[in-house]
Amino acid sequence: MLTYPHIDPVALQIGPLAIHWYGLTYLAAFGLFMLLGIRRLRHEPFASITGPGAWSRKDVEDILFLGVAGVVVGGRLGYCLFYKPAYYLSHPLEIFAVWQGGMAFHGGLLGVIAAMLWFAHSRKRPWLQVADFVAPCVPTGLAAGRVGNFINGELWGRFASPDLPWGMVFAHSGSLQPRHPSQVYQFLLEGLLLFILLWLYARKERRQGQVAAAFLVGYGTFRFIAEYFREPDAFLGILSLGMSMGQWLCVPMIAAGVGLWVWAQRQPAVAQKIR
Repeated sequence: MLTYPHIDPVALQIGPLAIHWYGLTYLAAFGLFMLLGIRRLRHEPFASITGPGAWSRKDVEDILFLGVAGVVVGGRLGYCLFYKPAYYLSHPLEIFAVWQGGMAFHGGLLGVIAAMLWFAHSRKRPWLQVADFVAPCVPTGLAAGRVGNFINGELWGRFASPDLPWGMVFAHSGSLQPRHPSQVYQFLLEGLLLFILLWLYARKERRQGQVAAAFLVGYGTFRFIAEYFREPDAFLGILSLGMSMGQWLCVPMIAAGVGLWVWAQRQPAVAQKIR
């Protein structure tokens, strides 16, 4: 079995200025989104849309800015509401103490959805068209975030068999028993594999909403699987039906994705060129 290498979370220290690896993974996520978003402009239907509704690099930049705001605000509020509602109801000012940690992906997703609704409304574009554009560009950012989780030695996995070759001891977890490196599992599933599948799926023009639906189903499924290997939050533990909070939050996500895909499939093809 392996031992967690205790990576210094500070990548570079210049006087009082400390640059953390976790911050660098966020920068990597933003850079990858820009790179993929620019390439996405070449895909259909976006490459063929002309006139006032034509897509440009400026749109990618604006979506990134709004998306970052949605992730931060939604992720923080989601953590407070989904994981510790009673605590933050009693300590409302601590909601703003983001430096103490505590972000939830599902809350961040809702924040991004709200940001994309605002973008679509302000640009007079179909919201599902915007969601389809954004969805394939997201998984690489999730992968970068999981790298940050591993470097920080957080969100470790459940106990593993001592015979598991890649079982890892996270001594700061309070136990010297090997655990699943669940951050790596999530990096591979929710990050790389989801990106490959979604990017290939989105290369061919689909019914409006189906790419976004594929993201919801894909992420929800992979996260649901990974949660079986990830240590649940100590203050919550395992909930009803033997599922973690992360799994329970994935259930409506998967259902919504399936429903959206089926609904989109039944809709008539949309003429997306705007001249």
